Amino acid sequence: MNSIEGISMARLKEYYRRDVVPALTKEFGYKNIMEVPRIEKIVLNMGLGEAIQNVKILDSAVSEIAMIAGQRPVITKAKKSIATYKLRKGMSIGCMVTLRSDRMYEFFDRFVNIAIPRIRDFRGISPRSFDGRGNFSTGINEHFIFPETDYDKIDKVLGLNITIVTTAQTDEEARELLRLMGLAFRN
Repeated sequence: MNSIEGISMARLKEYYRRDVVPALTKEFGYKNIMEVPRIEKIVLNMGLGEAIQNVKILDSAVSEIAMIAGQRPVITKAKKSIATYKLRKGMSIGCMVTLRSDRMYEFFDRFVNIAIPRIRDFRGISPRSFDGRGNFSTGINEHFIFPETDYDKIDKVLGLNITIVTTAQTDEEARELLRLMGLAFRN
């Protein structure tokens, strides 16, 4: 870990404690600091249906998601066989990684401040992507918006699903938490 990563992790965590917690407490009237919603974990998922025919796609996806997340992903297996897709139970069909604590804050900081502005024709993230329990999911069509990926070494453009799990009880609280943390929602 270099000193720049240490600064960004501490910066976002400190910003949450210093600015976001008082703002949420004032808006929603929390009586205890432990009631204030926070980001619990971030899950990155890459589903690769083409891995059935071409195993090399899975290897490149694992290395690219490891560079993006800073943590080695787990290869996901098919839970059941589907004859239409020539899929057998136990075949490798994707990869995922769960980020917590400092790596989570560091990824969220890069996602909001570096990756999202690099999306073509970006007008804001849809505010309807909440699940009803305060968790937020979004998909990215091009994983190379992250600066860690080397554009010359990309074999195929891959999509990436990002799920942000919060401790918020309602979608409104989670939306306000993520807005205060810097996520740009569409009006």
